[in-house]
Order: sequence, then structure tokens, then C-alpha cells
Amino acid sequence: MLSEKIIVGSEEWFSLPDLGIPAVKARIDSGAKTSSLHAVNIEPYKKGHETWVSFDMFPIQYNGKKHIQCTAKVIDKRIIKSSTGNKENRFVIRTTLRSQDFSTDIEVTLTNRDSMGYRMLLGREAMMGRMLVDPEQGFLLGEMSDEEIDKAYNSNTSEKTGLRIGLLASNPNLYSNRRIMEAAERLGHTVDFYNIRQCYIKLNAETPEIHYRGGQILNDLDAIIPRIRPSLTYYGCALTTQFENLGVLCLNKASAISKSRDKLYSLQLLLNNGIDIPTTGFANSPLDTNDLIKMVGGSPLIIKLLEGTQGKGVVLAETKKAAESVINAFKSLNANILVQEFIKEANGKDIRCFVIDGKVVASMQRTAPPGEFRANVHLGGITSSVKITAEERKLAIKATKAMGLHVAGVDIIRSSKGPLLLEVNSSPGLEGIEAATEKDIASIMIKSIEKHLDWKKDVNS
Repeated sequence: MLSEKIIVGSEEWFSLPDLGIPAVKARIDSGAKTSSLHAVNIEPYKKGHETWVSFDMFPIQYNGKKHIQCTAKVIDKRIIKSSTGNKENRFVIRTTLRSQDFSTDIEVTLTNRDSMGYRMLLGREAMMGRMLVDPEQGFLLGEMSDEEIDKAYNSNTSEKTGLRIGLLASNPNLYSNRRIMEAAERLGHTVDFYNIRQCYIKLNAETPEIHYRGGQILNDLDAIIPRIRPSLTYYGCALTTQFENLGVLCLNKASAISKSRDKLYSLQLLLNNGIDIPTTGFANSPLDTNDLIKMVGGSPLIIKLLEGTQGKGVVLAETKKAAESVINAFKSLNANILVQEFIKEANGKDIRCFVIDGKVVASMQRTAPPGEFRANVHLGGITSSVKITAEERKLAIKATKAMGLHVAGVDIIRSSKGPLLLEVNSSPGLEGIEAATEKDIASIMIKSIEKHLDWKKDVNS
């Protein structure tokens, strides 16, 4: 009967007392059949004749300090198809779901939800006969303040005994930066954000130092993750070099970042390593515009400002006349330009390979929006998971090695001549590729640091 059902909004706070979780925010989704719970380090084990599972739960999004170690009896193992179409074999457990005036037992599957907005999803199987959903409302069962959350978890905050890691970047609120910091904390490390502009260097033969605002000395960090925006390349690389000189591990070295940021030099370096790229011309203020256009096979062609980033300063000239107009316009700015052949058969698509320590850990296809030729997520492009060929994998790894990068986003375009390399990015974003592939790239980056420093978790901590 309707009177026996509770009304819930599109998101609600619940507790899971059987698992020792005092508060978790759940997305209420009647479009999903099965409920799911965020879980990492999932390990099955035998308890008598029964199968149980242990897992780590970080119940508050973007907060690696709230940590619960859980165990539960396995009642099933099912293949679940996610909203992105990926299939995953998941453990299923039964647990108590509780709010202030409501308690029931539900089935939930265990999966890594790091890239999702909620640590728990409540599907329609858990709601049947129990709940009615008002999608226009939220927290109808009660809201929780930050103070209440902290109080609920005051006995569950993990003591960190791991590495001291610094994230050297400009904006702590960017998705990629939040994910990296969360992953480091979740893996047991102490991580701090350092704004590039607020770091400064003491150059001295006896006591060289790097200071942060207020005079904090950063010499004792174990590792730095440099994520330097293009406009701060020179200063950010100077800081990275200083960290290297102090013996701090840098996930990407300054010299490699500098190479990747120089579009012309990086293309020359790639070609010198036998890596195919679209035919490209380089000029400053060419007097012979016609020959420059002819050099790359004529129109249509791509014209790029050498200093452009994220699709800015990139123009598709569909006719010879349009190409002449754009080149002449850039001439008036006395700008360095690249003129590149247009790969029509790519049909507005390219591939981003995420490479860590010489291995492609994830790959996605980017498709340009209608009326646009650039497959760029910043311009409204669509991302999806893609299976790359052995040749494309080899190309991505070879390009990353040529640049000397440990972490890179390698952009490849498929042509009638085979895969061609477009660009190697030393600070690749995580949002698009984590969403498209459902892979925890941030944690792989932190585990790379652990490997380079030969760090092993103290099992007694």
C-alpha cells in the first residue's frame, strides 16, 4: 500500500550499519535495476564453507581520509552491464540500509565507483515495495552537514603512514587534481596541493630550497606530480627541475615536459624517432603562401598557431582561398604557424591513449560535435571506450618514450596510411578517459610513484 512506502528524493543519506558505514550519500536511480556500492581492494576468502569478501570503502566522494574496512558474506556473483555499456563480473552482498526512520535489507553489487558522482547507487530492486521517488526533491530523509559527517566518522579516520606527495598545479578543484589527491589518500599517502604561482626557489650551493607561501619548505617531499598549465610552462618546469635536484621523485621530468610543450620541436623529435605524423609545414611570415599550401597537399588543410592549446588557434581551411586568408591574417600577427594536411577519412575522430610507465593503461575515442572538425572534449566532443590496434599501441608507447615522459596522453588519428601521431600531452586530463573506460587512472598514477620509490605498504599499519 502507498501509505506503507516512504518517499525519497533523487539523492539521500543512508547508513550501512552491517558494514560499519555511518553515512553514505546515494543516488536514487529507478532506471537502474541493481544497487551498487563503491569498493576497492576487493578480496574474496573462505569462512567455513561460505565465501566472504573483504574490501576498502571510502564513502565520501573526493575524501580519502574517511576510510572503512568492510567484510561481508557473498550471496552471488553476477555480470552487470553499466550505463556506458561495459560488462563487469561483480560480487553481490546483502546488507542493512538505514535512515532515521527506515530500515531494510537490500542486495548490492561491489564495484569501483571512483569516477561516479555518488559512492552508492540505489536501484529499483531495492526500492520495490518500499519506496516512492520524487525526482524533483532531494534529501527528504534528512540532510547531513559537514560537521555531522565528520562527527560520524571521527573514529574511522585512517592514520597515514605512507609517502609524502605534492601535487604541483594551478587549480585544486579541477576533476583531475581532485581525483589524484583522493587516490593518493585512499592508498595511504599524505598528499598536499601546491599552487605553482605560490612556490619560490632558493638557489644556494649549500642549502638549496623550495618554499611555499608562508615560508613552508618543501624539500622533504617524497614525490611531486607536476600538472603544469601551458601558460606556466617555464616557471613550472623551473620548479620541477629544482625538485629533481633535491632528489624528489617527479612523475614527469621538467625536460620531458618542456619537449612536449614545444609543438614544433616535439614533432621534429617524433619524426627523428621514426614516428609518422600528418605532413606539416612550419613558417613565421611566409612570403610564398601558395608553396606552403602546396607543401602539405593543398586544401582542405589545418592551420595552427604554435602557441595554441586545447583546440584554440586551430582553423580548418576548406579551400585554397580560405587558407590564404587565414595564413595572411596570422602573418599580420607575426605569429609562428603550423600548416598540416587534413585527414578527411578520420571523420572528426581521434584516439587518446593514456600511457603510464611504458604501458597503455586506457584508451578512448573522441568524436567531434556536429559542425566541428576537432575531436576535443573542451569543444563539446563525445568520448567512448575504444579497442586500439597493436600498431596504435606501439605508436603511443614509442612516442611517450621519445619524449621521455612517464605519464602522457597520446593523441592518434586513423588515416588511410595507418595511424598518425598528432600530439603528446604531458598533463593529460582524467575526466573524459575515466568516464569513458571506467578505469581508475588516478590510482595507477599513484601506484607508479610507489613502484619508482620501491614503496611497500606496512601491513601492520
